[in-house]
Amino acid sequence: MRREPRPAEALTAWQHPFLNVFRHFRVDEWKRSAKQGDVAVVTDKTLKGAVYRIRGSVSAANYIQLPKSSTQSLGLTGRYLYVLFRPLPSKHFVIHLDVSSKDNQVIRVSFSNLFKEFKSTATWLQFPLVLEARTPQRDLVGLAPSGARWTCLQLDLQDVLLVYLNRCYGHLKSIRLCASLLVRNLYTSDLCFEPAISGAQWAKLPVTPMPREMAFPVPKGESWHDRYIHVRFPSESLKVPSKPIEKSCSPPEAVLLGPGPQPLPCPVASSKPVRFSVSPVVQTPSPTAQSGRAALAPRPFPEVSLSQERSDASNADGPGFHSLEPWAQLEASDIHTAAAGTHVLTHESAEVPVARTGSCEGFLPDPVLRLKGVIGFGGHGTRQALWTPDGAAVVYPCHAVIVVLLVDTGEQRFFLGHTDKVSALALDGSSSLLASAQARAPSVMRLWDFQTGRCLCLFRSPMHVVCSLSFSDSGALLCGVGKDHHGRTMVVAWGTGQVGLGGEVVVLAKAHTDFDVQAFRVTFFDETRMASCGQGSVRLWRLRGGVLRSCPVDLGEHHALQFTDLAFKQARDGCPEPSAAMLFVCSRSGHILEIDCQRMVVRHARRLLPTRTPGGPHPQKQTFSSGPGIAISSLSVSPAMCAVGSEDGFLRLWPLDFSSVLLEAEHEGPVSSVCVSPDGLRVLSATSSGHLGFLDTLSRVYHMLARSHTAPVLALAMEQRRGQLATVSQDRTVRIWDLATLQQLYDFTSSEDAPCAVTFHPTRPTFFCGFSSGAVRSFSLEAAEVLVEHTCHRGAVTGLTATPDGRLLFSSCSQGSLAQYSCADPQWHVLRVAADMVCPDAPASPSALAVSRDGRLLAFVGPSRCTVTVMGSASLDELLRVDIGTLDLASSRLDSAMAVCFGPAALGHLLVSTSSNRVVVLDAVSGRIIRESTVFQLPGVHPEPCPSLTLSEDARFLLIAAGRTIKVWDYATQASPGPQVYIGHSEPVQAVAFSPDQQQVLSAGDAVFLWDVLAPTESDQSFPGAPPACKTGPGAGPLEDAASRASELPRQQVPKPCQASPPRLGVCARPPEGGDGTLSPSDEEGPCEESCDPEGLGQASGPPVLTEEEAGRAGDGAWAAAVGSWGLALPPRSPGQPREQWRAGQGRWCRCRGLRTVGARDTRNSGAPRTTYLASCKAFTPARVSCSPHSAKGTCPPPASGGWLRLKAVVGYSGNGRANMVWRPDTGFFAYTCGRLVVVEDLHSGAQQHWSGHSAEISTLALSHSAQVLASASGRSSTTAHCQIRVWDVSGGLCQHLIFPHSTTVLALAFSPDDRLLVTLGDHDGRTLALWGTATYDLVSSTRLPEPVHGVAFNPWDAGELTCVGQGTVTFWLLQQRGADISLQVRREPVPEAVGAGELTSLCYGAPPLLYCGTSSGQVCVWDTRAGRCFLSWEADDGGIGLLLFSGSRLVSGSSTGRLRLWAVGAVSELRCKGSGASSVFMEHELVLDGAVVSASFDDSVDMGVVGTTAGTLWFVSWAEGTSTRLISGHRSKVNEVVFSPGESHCATCSEDGSVRVWALASMELVIQFQVLNQSCLCLAWSPPCCGRPEQQRLAAGYGDGSLRIFSVSRTAMELKMHPHPVALTTVAFSTDGQTVLSGDKDGLVAVSHPCTGTTFRVLSDHQGAPISTICVTCKECEDLGVEGTDLWLAASGDQRVSVWASDWLRNHCELVDWLSFPMPATTETQGHLPPSLAAFCPWDGALLMYVGPGVYKEVIIYNLCQKQVVEKIPLPFFAMSLSLSPGTHLLAVGFAECMLRLVDCAMGTAQDFAGHDNAVHLCRFTPSARLLFTAARNEILVWEVPGL
Repeated sequence: MRREPRPAEALTAWQHPFLNVFRHFRVDEWKRSAKQGDVAVVTDKTLKGAVYRIRGSVSAANYIQLPKSSTQSLGLTGRYLYVLFRPLPSKHFVIHLDVSSKDNQVIRVSFSNLFKEFKSTATWLQFPLVLEARTPQRDLVGLAPSGARWTCLQLDLQDVLLVYLNRCYGHLKSIRLCASLLVRNLYTSDLCFEPAISGAQWAKLPVTPMPREMAFPVPKGESWHDRYIHVRFPSESLKVPSKPIEKSCSPPEAVLLGPGPQPLPCPVASSKPVRFSVSPVVQTPSPTAQSGRAALAPRPFPEVSLSQERSDASNADGPGFHSLEPWAQLEASDIHTAAAGTHVLTHESAEVPVARTGSCEGFLPDPVLRLKGVIGFGGHGTRQALWTPDGAAVVYPCHAVIVVLLVDTGEQRFFLGHTDKVSALALDGSSSLLASAQARAPSVMRLWDFQTGRCLCLFRSPMHVVCSLSFSDSGALLCGVGKDHHGRTMVVAWGTGQVGLGGEVVVLAKAHTDFDVQAFRVTFFDETRMASCGQGSVRLWRLRGGVLRSCPVDLGEHHALQFTDLAFKQARDGCPEPSAAMLFVCSRSGHILEIDCQRMVVRHARRLLPTRTPGGPHPQKQTFSSGPGIAISSLSVSPAMCAVGSEDGFLRLWPLDFSSVLLEAEHEGPVSSVCVSPDGLRVLSATSSGHLGFLDTLSRVYHMLARSHTAPVLALAMEQRRGQLATVSQDRTVRIWDLATLQQLYDFTSSEDAPCAVTFHPTRPTFFCGFSSGAVRSFSLEAAEVLVEHTCHRGAVTGLTATPDGRLLFSSCSQGSLAQYSCADPQWHVLRVAADMVCPDAPASPSALAVSRDGRLLAFVGPSRCTVTVMGSASLDELLRVDIGTLDLASSRLDSAMAVCFGPAALGHLLVSTSSNRVVVLDAVSGRIIRESTVFQLPGVHPEPCPSLTLSEDARFLLIAAGRTIKVWDYATQASPGPQVYIGHSEPVQAVAFSPDQQQVLSAGDAVFLWDVLAPTESDQSFPGAPPACKTGPGAGPLEDAASRASELPRQQVPKPCQASPPRLGVCARPPEGGDGTLSPSDEEGPCEESCDPEGLGQASGPPVLTEEEAGRAGDGAWAAAVGSWGLALPPRSPGQPREQWRAGQGRWCRCRGLRTVGARDTRNSGAPRTTYLASCKAFTPARVSCSPHSAKGTCPPPASGGWLRLKAVVGYSGNGRANMVWRPDTGFFAYTCGRLVVVEDLHSGAQQHWSGHSAEISTLALSHSAQVLASASGRSSTTAHCQIRVWDVSGGLCQHLIFPHSTTVLALAFSPDDRLLVTLGDHDGRTLALWGTATYDLVSSTRLPEPVHGVAFNPWDAGELTCVGQGTVTFWLLQQRGADISLQVRREPVPEAVGAGELTSLCYGAPPLLYCGTSSGQVCVWDTRAGRCFLSWEADDGGIGLLLFSGSRLVSGSSTGRLRLWAVGAVSELRCKGSGASSVFMEHELVLDGAVVSASFDDSVDMGVVGTTAGTLWFVSWAEGTSTRLISGHRSKVNEVVFSPGESHCATCSEDGSVRVWALASMELVIQFQVLNQSCLCLAWSPPCCGRPEQQRLAAGYGDGSLRIFSVSRTAMELKMHPHPVALTTVAFSTDGQTVLSGDKDGLVAVSHPCTGTTFRVLSDHQGAPISTICVTCKECEDLGVEGTDLWLAASGDQRVSVWASDWLRNHCELVDWLSFPMPATTETQGHLPPSLAAFCPWDGALLMYVGPGVYKEVIIYNLCQKQVVEKIPLPFFAMSLSLSPGTHLLAVGFAECMLRLVDCAMGTAQDFAGHDNAVHLCRFTPSARLLFTAARNEILVWEVPGL
């Protein structure tokens, strides 16, 4: 029976499940709420919505209050209050809650960062709210951090009253939000929501997701905890009684609240997730937590002193990682724990040294590194540089390290221990004590024994930030100036006299002041007196009776000056003279005041002006003169002179009367600090540009001590022969250093182009540098100049490396391209540029590219974050691709590769660091995982990725950059005892490297550190195949065998691809020679353009294919393939196997394929090489869409709409889809996808129907079993948050239903056998399985999958069962229907380890009850669905199985290698019962296609079918004839040009895949194909009709290497190859008589050549510097233009210039007719690229010229050549990407990057828009008759009919 609600529940039911407080009380109307002060509604960029901003200096006067009157009550009974707010940076905020208990007692509960400690009374609770503070126990109060994030404050009001006041919660009475904060909303609820989880995420976890209305938006691919903060108070783990404690119980302090820890009364923010916990609450145990009892009443934070703690590790020579003081460890890890009461605060940058455990032999030597030298100066500032009292050394900070530099020898020693930048230094007069403070609040200070380098004392300053320190001469008093929690200036005096004797630092006095303090000094004559200066004030201080007091100096008319520094005049004999003590103060206006300290008056005031006297070389002082003075930043006074440093870069020495300049030295930047040595003979100076040096007054020579980058160092490279180091930095400089002296040799600066990567040439005095613009430049170290520059990249250079012999150089960019250069001579040149190879969004890293030590292999991360690719360095043949992606449980995201590194050549190891803090060691040949390490990290602290790693030459030590630390592993020991951790860097380390002699290590980040390797090198060490393992034990090291963690890896072994792998476009397709993936030295010269054996390709009947072979040999060869069938392909024979085992044919048993029964012992070689199949290839990969958000506004009609154009044909097939082709032989229905279109084609007539409507590229198709309904799914577009599924009526071609099932791309669709249900599967990001009823297409059921799934299928024999396959598991779903409801029962079965399958990638049902599954390793395993077990598997292919189809007793498998195989599996059913598998499966047929198989449909007998591949080809396969016939074939890559034959019988296209294809225009069937491997065909031209007979028709094609090829169409052969350009061609055109070819290149040159002889007889350089985008030629008599000629032609370039020429090439005449320049605004980019400049002659008016390009306005400009002026402008909606003019009508076609085509009628002035493309319409061409219009977007071609012609 249903329980009726009680009256109280009914009264509050309206508040369930949650209540939007702002909406309910209508805050925006201010009728039931009140606002006071500065309260406004603003738009927040993070939340993308309106929020309330409350600000003001007084919190109590600026607030929002609910309800409006204090006499009213909100009456909200929800247990939890959710406050969604963000503190304003550097401000305070207060939140007041009035809560009523059940006995009607009103208690005020307040949260604020103003409160210093917890306070409580009977009616008031005050909690200090700390957000991302790094403060230990004390001084929790503080301003909101500058990077304050949006916070979800979740308050359990019931527990707050129970724990702290022992009362029962009644309701929430009122709320007041006080300045300064942003607030989005308030919510109350009785449910405990998890803010990081919303919607259906983690549906199986026992948590309640945050409602969508309350949730913060999280961009795709990002973590909630990286963007927001969750504060839950009290902690969820706190066990509290459900009732108040009775009065008769024990005293409160004796109440047992449970074994769990009790919280201290302070909410603590956490921004990091906990594994499988959606609440990242930091638990804060109480002081008595260990005993199991805790005080009920809260206690304030205890005061803990740490000044007595010692450590001997931080000495001058120590490595800085052992036994750090407690505070050093706390700062290093950013996890602060103090003794009695624990207050835990977490922060992202967590790294800490850890004691190593385990029974392995120790890691010796210990330590293995010792800091030798530091390159750098400053960090927090450049004002801290001191002389030692003896004048022999200089003390200065370098970020977190304090350096003592001996000026005569250059020797350095160090003080290590700080974990942040040092902000202040002070040295006493006897060189006994050194004081230092670090920058980050709260400031930690250290006192050091200066002679030994030992840290004597570590203590926290009462100030949040220490700006300046000053010692008394004796060292007994230390004074510091800084800022407190409120930003007020604070002065503190410490007593340090007892520190050297083992005593503590004592705070003698503290004082606050409202005056600005820029400099503070203790006087040399009286330790109780000090002086300070700042903005408008000079004050004298005195310490007396434990009190600091100050009095101002009467400045008179100088009271408004901004004083910057001060110094006391020293006595000449060294004796103090208090009566004559003079103080010098300098100002930014150039004034120097001389102040009498006794009378506190200004005795002299002088102003230094930048004037010069006649004949005098130096500036002279002028007192109180008008004009701008010299901005003085620092001064220092000796008994004889005053040194002044100014912002004009000069150091000037003056006598004390300032009569004339004694000496001056000019610096490269503003002087920030000066200091005269104690003997007065040397003057130390520092500049804000990072220079430190001194001026010797006797010799008048300036000596440079240190130079430094002024921003973090990004990368470094070393040169062995000269001992030089190169660094690049964010300060836009490239610097060369001498490793012996650490002095700078060269400095290359670029003000506009930032350097990103650097590497040396191994043998020549040259280094290479990559820049943010994509340029790669070589620099000569001898001439100090740029030698050569190449700009083949479009994005910032992310990687740069050279082979050890210096013959090849490689670079990668942020757009994913990889470039190969030949460096055999100083004028190095580009060999190859391959697009989409490297991970496009990878950051610049020194380890982005890696070349093996022998120079034969190249490795990089790409093409995705989860894959690592290995290529042959010479040929760029892809040898290996490894998927390292595993689920990172800490972030619920797939692991990704970060950096790569090769080990010594003898080992053959490839090391990969990942985003989850792993280092995976792979076999560089086979891809097998040898072992992996988990870089140590603290629990609960998110690891920082490793951007750089390297292995020593002897393979003993592995060096890793881990956050702000360097970690060294014992690589030779498999069970490593753990790393040695070295601190010193204050910012993340960007690069680590061993020196060429392996004796030193360099690390770069905030500065460059040079470490000595203390271990002796072992050059004679051998490299065994597997390092010996040591004894294992608890905590055995992180380098472990992969087999022990197979369940966490995507596969147990990553095999090597065999030689029959399909070639990748853009790189050489030649199989590796010798089987080792490398080429012989003779074959590494020059570009590689070589064809594959036709028999190896396995292609069948198709058009003739012309392939050019060019492997660095003399001469060119070309041939045409004959039309005909090539028959069955023979796979290559593996070495060591009999030839007859590889013979294909009828009835050949497949005993050599490794057939085995699961459970039986497998004795075959498990390490046999085979191609690695990426699981990601099973997912849909949308094409790179160039459409902007404007493209989906819905204003364009569908492509088949009536009007001026009608879509006639589509050329191409989306090979990047999955299962996106269907064919039913019984009905003849044949459909496939091309971009956003579903193409339905009649295979007999070739007629096409085009079903449009999708807003994004279609990913998959499914045809119902009745063949009456077709379902198509597409991904998300720029305007839709969900993907689309359209359900089509097959008979009428109309869309019947439109559903939006998933927020991510749909991976698979399937109809149930009875067609009553449709199942949809989301991709690896969505992981959602949904069921839809086909009657109304309503959602029946939906579930979130725990892991990525690659395929789904219904059981054809049981409509109530479906199966999914994914990462190592098979999931069986049983559908149970109760009435109208359908529930799912799930059963998961793991794949047996004996299969070794890795990931399951495909599935299909066989004869009942069999299920066939394909794996990523090329195996097919068979399951008994009734028993839920796998009983058979066999090796079906060398690559991953992406497709399986079963019918009768035959199974079809398609793999990533392009192999399509037919298996006889009739005996498998018997094997399920008998258990013998000796001869149960055999292969009947095999075909090798042109790409990975992605779709297939066969008839019931599996005799014939249609198969789709990733190459964009649909093949008709006949097993009976053993042939494959090409049905649909499009280009693989971007189509660059379409041209037409004079008679319009044929058209030709060219593409970046290097092919030129000739099509029959009537049927659009492929007739001829010319193929040049490893080159991109960028432009194309068809010879004009006046060339003569049709058999003389020729094609001129331009390529990326600067070559121009002439092809004969009739003879199907290449006639001529010439090289008129040194760089890539961009456009080509024939003259009107066909006897001349004009070609333009990307450097702006136009070459005029003879196509018959191949000679270039003229080169025009008028457009040099900008690429030629268009050459247009027309036949025109030029007399009306005032020139002579038979041809009129134009050239348009990328700099918006058009030149018009008249020429008569037979007379070698060419004359400039007109020159047009069009303005361009600052930013006109379209999709990140500049729109092209296009021009064409008007075919209906020869005097007109039309131009489109980047300009002030989006328009077509019509220019009259006769009138020399613009006569008309046609506005456009976007910048044009393509242009074509109709020869027969006044029509103009314009394509846009917004996936739209516009047709303009220039006569009528009207226009019509057309959609249909899935990418930027970069090409449009009318046929000569104007009856057809061709448009191209990437690799898809649409053919439109122009009605009425």
